[in-house]
Amino acid sequence: MKPLTAPASRLAGWAWVVIVVVLIADLALRGSGASSLIAGSVLMITVGVAYVLWLRPRVVPTAEGVRLVNPLRDTFVPWSVFTWADVTDVLRIHAGEQVFRSWPLRETKRARVRENLRRAGDGPAYALDEDADPASMRPTDLAARHLRAEAERRKAEPGVRAAAERAGEEEPAAAPGPSEPATVWAPDALAALGAPVFLLIVVLLLV
Repeated sequence: MKPLTAPASRLAGWAWVVIVVVLIADLALRGSGASSLIAGSVLMITVGVAYVLWLRPRVVPTAEGVRLVNPLRDTFVPWSVFTWADVTDVLRIHAGEQVFRSWPLRETKRARVRENLRRAGDGPAYALDEDADPASMRPTDLAARHLRAEAERRKAEPGVRAAAERAGEEEPAAAPGPSEPATVWAPDALAALGAPVFLLIVVLLLV
């Protein structure tokens, strides 16, 4: 499967990057003095924010599991512990009792969100029409269905079945990949925000 993203958010992110490039070029050609340096630093901060909020987030299915790339943190859920994918206000990945939320894949219709939240109260496995025409489905619901289908396909593979069996053992044998969900801070996101803030502080101290 290809990475799942929010096209509108990515379009807005890249549009802002282009605008900032034009503004910085204008500052370089016509600006001068401390005000130009400060303005340029602030513009770089907005690029970092656009990257973290709009360009970076995505859902990435891999051979080993699904990775939720959120603004500041990444969560990896192996297929062996993946139990369900559904939608409330956002796409959610279930791993047993644990639930992980995706930042970019959101339901935008309020009425649909209320309906999803009501159905979610019945548990993660509430009835869905898996045979529905994809053309009639909301984009986030379709993404959830694709992930459920991918999980079923991956769990049928011998290596994933063995990992799922080892997950119930007290002293499991060494597995080729992670057997539990893991969430980590994203260095690239922290750098995208931290570097321009540091630059602005340096500029303010020097001017």
